[in-house]
Amino acid sequence: MRKLIVTVTSTLDGYAAGEGGNVFVMPIDLGFDRYNLERMRTAGAMLFGATTFHGARQYWPSVADDQDAPEVEREISRLYNTLDKVVISDSITPEGTEPWRATTEVVRRDGAAARVAELKESEGPDIICFGSVTVWNNLLAHDLVDELHVLIGPGAIGSGISTFSAAVQQQLTLLDARRLEDSQLVALSYAVAGTDADTT
Repeated sequence: MRKLIVTVTSTLDGYAAGEGGNVFVMPIDLGFDRYNLERMRTAGAMLFGATTFHGARQYWPSVADDQDAPEVEREISRLYNTLDKVVISDSITPEGTEPWRATTEVVRRDGAAARVAELKESEGPDIICFGSVTVWNNLLAHDLVDELHVLIGPGAIGSGISTFSAAVQQQLTLLDARRLEDSQLVALSYAVAGTDADTT
């Protein structure tokens, strides 16, 4: 069975993004990119909400061919371009997934839990999810998230988009804690209680 592994950045006071969905309130640095690349190298598929997908689609497709881009970004771009992608959205159309249409499946929100459960039962490497707070909180409530990797940044912003939905209450087991090299981020990895990733 494949795991669903979520990676999300969070401020010290529990926000995944600032007002208006601004994710740049957190350090987006070399250590952050390296950590995401680690996750992508072992993944078989990526899961997105609409906002995170739009941001990735606008930035990453052409980076692989940019000779001036850092090699870590070029490899991330190559993986984005080739990995299977699943977008949970009621607004995105298949045409709206270009240039990734051949590797992207669009799933409506009311069918998200059932489709992710099917994907987890299929053969292959793990499924990863970056950001996409609304999507993974819903899947967490359906006991479909196996691991949660929270990248804590050195700041408090007072308001914004909460990392956890108020409706979600979940026990977690700490798997690992480390400061990322060349970064102000601390990575805390948790297994979700009751899943195969939970070792307690």
